Amino acid sequence: MNVLLDTNIVLDVLLNRQPFVTESKSIWQANDDDKITGYIAATTLTNIFFIVRKVAGLKDARAAVRVCLDAFVICAVDRPALEMAEQLPGNDFEDNVQIACATITGLTAIVTRDKTGFTAATTTVYAPDELLVQLP
Repeated sequence: MNVLLDTNIVLDVLLNRQPFVTESKSIWQANDDDKITGYIAATTLTNIFFIVRKVAGLKDARAAVRVCLDAFVICAVDRPALEMAEQLPGNDFEDNVQIACATITGLTAIVTRDKTGFTAATTTVYAPDELLVQLP
C-alpha cells in the first residue's frame, strides 16, 4: 500500500508529540517494516525544517530532514501539482498540495489526523487508527 503521510503524522514522531506519537510511530514503523510505502510531499520537508528549527534548533531540523529523506519516497511538487492544488476546493492550500501529490503519484491512501482538510481527495483518506487496522 502506497500512502502519503500528512505532515502532522511525521511531526508527531519527530517531535514526540503526545498523545499522537503512539499511532504515528506505528505508521512510521509499518513503513520501516515494508507493510506500507510511505510518501511525503517535497513541501512537507520545508515545513518540517521550519517547525523543528523553531522548536528544537537548527541541528535537529537538519537531522529531521535527513531522517525523512532516508525513510520516505518524496513526491515532487511541480507546476502541475500546484495547479491541481489551486483548483481544489477548501481553504488549506498545504493540504491541497498533498492531495494533488497523492493523486498525481497514484497513491492508495493519505493518512492524517485532520481528515477535514482532505475532503477533496479522490484517494482514500485514513485517520491513523483507521490505517493501522488495514495493515497485515
